[in-house]
Amino acid sequence: MRYHVNGQQHEKPSHRTPREPWLGYARVAREVLGGGLTIDTLPDNMTHLVEDAGKYYSWRSFGPDDQRTDELWVDLNDLEHGQVRMHGILSNTHRQAAKVALSFDFPFYGHYLRQITIATGGFIFMGEVTHRMLTATQYIAPLMANFDPSFSKESIVQYLDNGEVFVVQWERVRLHGREAEGAYTFQAALHLTGTITFSYRDIPLPVEVISSAEHQVKAGLSDAFMVNLQSPQSSDAQRRLYEYHRVDIDTTKITNNSAFEFTALPTCLQHDSCELCLSSNLTSGCTWCNILQRVYIGCIRVQLCMQQR
Repeated sequence: MRYHVNGQQHEKPSHRTPREPWLGYARVAREVLGGGLTIDTLPDNMTHLVEDAGKYYSWRSFGPDDQRTDELWVDLNDLEHGQVRMHGILSNTHRQAAKVALSFDFPFYGHYLRQITIATGGFIFMGEVTHRMLTATQYIAPLMANFDPSFSKESIVQYLDNGEVFVVQWERVRLHGREAEGAYTFQAALHLTGTITFSYRDIPLPVEVISSAEHQVKAGLSDAFMVNLQSPQSSDAQRRLYEYHRVDIDTTKITNNSAFEFTALPTCLQHDSCELCLSSNLTSGCTWCNILQRVYIGCIRVQLCMQQR
């Protein structure tokens, strides 16, 4: 599923640090893009669910009868929350994405980001390097699907940033080619603390019946790391993006008036020296790589030295 990214912004750079691949990675679902970029994503049978992994986030789901569902919904019509901005391009186009700067450093998988990319297809791209396969990895997706805001003037993609929370709301958006089946309204909220919430108001169809033929359908979180590889046949470095962790939530729980809350867990990235990292109870599996002459941190990803090819 290819996206065109609008609104390139020259904002404060993010604090995301480079990441390295792990040996023995199952290279599947590989997509080779222009500019020497290859994307390797996890196969379905390697999907890491939050409740099983417990390394990066803990989570809970809430239904229509839970009070927490109403508490997590951010009413963008309430001016007390701050100024709401309607994104004119995203509200009137299909398969588009736009970069937006945050007013605070948001910790995603332990890495601090200051810029994100909002897509019409119900997700936020969290990667630094933009490309046309934004649906592959590095996303926060309350409901990734083939939404087309350009179908109706009532469809709106809007966001709010008050310094403590950044909220994106897809309001009354409809599925491309299935517009008559109803309008969807849902939102994702990124909190200063690292907490992420998904809230759903109107879900006219079960997620399981949404077709993925023309657009991937996902709900959850994903992150990856970028590696620059030097090819012996060429002086140009090849870039490869490795998905190292993914959370697929139970889509049967996405209904009218439902919600998910992800709480960020501490990681070893909070340490700024090898001594602190190695002595921390947050760290496991740290090893020394003779090839790159550096310590590899085990708790943020499965760390083994990459064999030079």
